[in-house]
Amino acid sequence: MKSQLTLKKAFLITIMVLSSAFVFAQGTGKISGTVSDKKTGETLIGVSVKIAGTTRGVATDIDGKYTLSGLTPGKYAIEISYVSYATKKITDVEVKEGTVTNLNVVMEEANSQTLKQVVITGSYKQESVNALYAQQKNSASISDGISSESIKRSPDRNTSDVLKRVSGANIQDNKFVVIRGLGDRYNTALLDHAELPSTEPNRKAFSFDIVPSSLVDNLIINKTATPDLPGNFTGGAIQVITKDVPDNDFVSIGIGAGYNTASTFKDFISGPRAGINYLGFDGGNRELAANFPGTNAISAGLDPAKNIAAIKTLPNDWNKYSMSALPTQNYQLSLGKTKSFENNKKLGAIFALTYRNSQSITPDLTRSFHVYNLVDNQYKFSTSLGALANFAYSYGNSKITFKNIYNKVFDDTYLYREGNDVSRGDIRFYAFDLLQKTLFKSTIEGNHKVSNKNDKINWSLSFDDVLNDQPDQRKVEYFRNVADRDDPNGFRASITGLGKANTRLFSKMHENGYAGTVNYSLPLTMFSKNATFKAGLNSQYRDRDFDVRFIGLVLNTNDPTEANDIRIRPLNTLFGNDLINAGKYRLDEIANAGDKYTANTFNNAAYLMLDNKIGEKMRVVWGVRAEQFRVNLNTFSTLIDPIEQNYFDILPSANFTYSITPKANFRVSYARTLARPELRELAPFQYYDYELLAIQAGNTHLKRALIDNIDLRYEFYPSAGQILSVSAFYKNFNNAIESYIDDVNSTPIVSYFNSKKASTYGIEFEGRKTLDFMGTADFLKNTTLYANVAIIKSKVENPNNPQLLEKERPMVGQAPYVINAGIQHNLLQNKMGVNVLYNRVGRKIYKAGGQQFPSVWENPRDVIDFQLSYKVSKKAEFKFNAGDILNQRNVLYFDKDNSKTYNPVANATSSTNDQTISSYKAGSNYSLSFSYVF
Repeated sequence: MKSQLTLKKAFLITIMVLSSAFVFAQGTGKISGTVSDKKTGETLIGVSVKIAGTTRGVATDIDGKYTLSGLTPGKYAIEISYVSYATKKITDVEVKEGTVTNLNVVMEEANSQTLKQVVITGSYKQESVNALYAQQKNSASISDGISSESIKRSPDRNTSDVLKRVSGANIQDNKFVVIRGLGDRYNTALLDHAELPSTEPNRKAFSFDIVPSSLVDNLIINKTATPDLPGNFTGGAIQVITKDVPDNDFVSIGIGAGYNTASTFKDFISGPRAGINYLGFDGGNRELAANFPGTNAISAGLDPAKNIAAIKTLPNDWNKYSMSALPTQNYQLSLGKTKSFENNKKLGAIFALTYRNSQSITPDLTRSFHVYNLVDNQYKFSTSLGALANFAYSYGNSKITFKNIYNKVFDDTYLYREGNDVSRGDIRFYAFDLLQKTLFKSTIEGNHKVSNKNDKINWSLSFDDVLNDQPDQRKVEYFRNVADRDDPNGFRASITGLGKANTRLFSKMHENGYAGTVNYSLPLTMFSKNATFKAGLNSQYRDRDFDVRFIGLVLNTNDPTEANDIRIRPLNTLFGNDLINAGKYRLDEIANAGDKYTANTFNNAAYLMLDNKIGEKMRVVWGVRAEQFRVNLNTFSTLIDPIEQNYFDILPSANFTYSITPKANFRVSYARTLARPELRELAPFQYYDYELLAIQAGNTHLKRALIDNIDLRYEFYPSAGQILSVSAFYKNFNNAIESYIDDVNSTPIVSYFNSKKASTYGIEFEGRKTLDFMGTADFLKNTTLYANVAIIKSKVENPNNPQLLEKERPMVGQAPYVINAGIQHNLLQNKMGVNVLYNRVGRKIYKAGGQQFPSVWENPRDVIDFQLSYKVSKKAEFKFNAGDILNQRNVLYFDKDNSKTYNPVANATSSTNDQTISSYKAGSNYSLSFSYVF
């Protein structure tokens, strides 16, 4: 508690110091925005934007952006002119003191001499609507997105919250994204145009809750491919672009607290806790000592003195500490600074710090399947630290950005399990598990206008560093035979040998990634219409080292009575110093050189792309991408051959858009994409996952998957910011990568295989509409209904193995339907916002079945979230969030009765009843936050 108070004091002092350094210009305001082509959506460089009737003006920069600053409050007329485009005059542009008025402008090509001489006049409100229309309609591919203006009006705290509002997307565990029912395995994420590495040790996934929503410039999910996007996705490519040059100087703070119905103020049990853990650091107390004996020395046997000395270097606090779980707390600090110079030069910087701490309890997690009837209680202490630092300098027709993000997660878990294995007896199991994850990513990017032809070069260099550190995962099991149930000392520790019930795991995965990209775009004329040719090169190299050791203490006595007396000791004295000093334990290690590995991947890509119009209404974005990919993985075992794979893939794509009316589009697209195995999926490393009661292992023979994608879509925009659409899609997979259960042995192995043949197809409906069609009342105008429904069918042919129970099944992770719906209402002149969200994902396969057990299914859940925001002033805002209000159970199960519904039976172990892999309630979450902009 003392450490938390110290942290809060330091945080508040930092805020005071930083806020005193920023003084906003009083008495003036700004007009800022982007100028783009009405039909293609391309931003325009060098457009003249000035105050009508004056010489005061600026030219748009390399991104098509402009800022008119130092304006006294009042209404202005803005004149925008550009070669070969009709001049525009926008009236009633209101500037308020100390604020930025956003005015995005779309320019229409002048196809006649008469039009070139005409000035198109419109109001600020009309032009805002025109710009939003153009943004919606002019996407090159089938995509959905949210702009910074929409994010400003939402109560969202981080990027994962924002993603909940994107059509076809839903969020798992408050941070992982699912697109069209396809899980993270078939999605890819980009931050500031650079691919993001996975933040998870055992899955291809990125945690989107690390980026504050206030620093997101725009967010786009591409559901179909274009040649300039990475080929490694099928569900969606999630692009997050963070801000670089702020509209004005600012300092903002955010403070929040949360309550969980299953955890907060309940008894929270954990292993030893240090104050530095609240800051997300362990202090190195759980790492192996530098002089700890090597694997060969332990295997050869240590002499008694060295054995005792080595054991005493291991952390030995096995006590369980109880406290009251504190409310979730989170803090955000953001600041921005911009400086303008002569000749339209500008320097900008944005910084952000985020902190979050939670103490969550998963009570009474039941497992009732096969021979197990178990109940787990899990306690997780989690701290997350984040930092962002973005810099940008624009000069002339060039712009350089330098963007950096850092995130550190400290997850310390204690689990207590009790129950029985009907084939053996009763179980008491303890696990202490710390996982530290760190991500650092840095990207430098340049945009330059090359000549008067408006051709542009874009380049970027990026570096990322990922660390997953699992120091001293400790597991101990006590077991009681059925015959000993009447014995008060019947439970005995399983310490006579090393195994899944008695090991200490020390693992560390360190990965570096390097990437470089160059893109060239050239405007040209085809079929008497404006077109754009684009070409580019990309290279990405990843280098990983993975080290792991399984060690533990084994009882070292030949006296049965003494051994029994030691084994019945409670956990906190089981490995007492009296026993260690007396030599009653021997240090042992499970040595497997195949578990450790080094690996690297090298991906080189090139693409050609053409964006051109055919007639007045048809647009075609087409081209080809080529990717050459190589992976090398080497273990330290001479018995395992090195893994070497080389692939060269041609990935064509074409996106056709037909503008039926100014408010409606019809789209058709085809693209070939792929999915590559993650290094963890290839590596032969095996470890016992005590939560799954199974061994996790890779498959050295896993291949990359090729996917052919076909999409159709009709979209209608009733008015700005609103949409009605219907889509159909088909995906054919060759060598789909799926996880399955290899259950031949007594302890099942969760691994991966390539399915022989797979396909998925479906339809998707989307609607976002205000209720103004029902009347003219303000309530109706300020109320928006939105819904997205996807209905999907998938079919997989399992590998040609006659022993597998299932020959055909749905695809792993593919839900048969996804429902997202909500209602949003603004009142009190937009000071208050109310948002209710509903989500349901159909039952889907979690792991494919094996030879003894069928597939594991994940049961559907109804999820309702509620958000309420209130702006006390222009600078201060309160937000209340209620998450997962219904708090329905999370369930994984074997559908033994083939009813396609979950029908649990208490202590079910028969072959005809549904069996529960896991069932728990995570609790509902309620939070209140306050933000203030200085």
